Amino acid sequence: MKDIKVYNQEGKEIGKLELNEAIFNLSWNADLVHQALGKILANSRQVLANTKDRAQVSGGGRKPWKQKGTGRARHGSIRSPLWKGGGVSFGPTSQRNFKVKINKKMARKALLTVLSAKFKDNELLVIDRLKLAGAKTRELSKILGAFPKIKSALVILPKKDDDILRASANLPGVKIITTDNLNIFDILKYQNVFLTRDVVDYLHKTYGKTVK
Repeated sequence: MKDIKVYNQEGKEIGKLELNEAIFNLSWNADLVHQALGKILANSRQVLANTKDRAQVSGGGRKPWKQKGTGRARHGSIRSPLWKGGGVSFGPTSQRNFKVKINKKMARKALLTVLSAKFKDNELLVIDRLKLAGAKTRELSKILGAFPKIKSALVILPKKDDDILRASANLPGVKIITTDNLNIFDILKYQNVFLTRDVVDYLHKTYGKTVK
């Protein structure tokens, strides 16, 4: 078991908590993390560019002029890609699919790998509890400011808290998520990750078995 310090909202150490090594002591696996991160980024892509081919553009159903005798080049339709306003050859369409899949075991291990990396780099912090007396940005800023050298922070809560969400809206470099939408993109994006004691309990209960 690994130990981690537990702090209160004032930034004072109030004890230690044992961490399951199956969750917080995995070796770094760059290939696995790359695959899992690629899946998140690919699945977030939107299909915006869309072009029409010669069968989809309007007009030009008849031959623009006869084949011979005009001195002009031969053409069969003004919908040809050679014409201005004609269809596009091999252009992007809305039928493209960027979805990427990886199996659950790989996604699970990638998540625990980045959590382990944060712990080993001393960028993982545990707070006993996080509660605000209303949606007060100043109060949340004071709590996070009690921990020195925090450039950006991801705060993971056991459940949605509207006061904390509203309080964080005006804080640059701070994001609040819950265990329901835990993901490696956010964990890697932010320098420090704050967990409440309840979140650590959730991780132990959900991912406590050894990941091979």
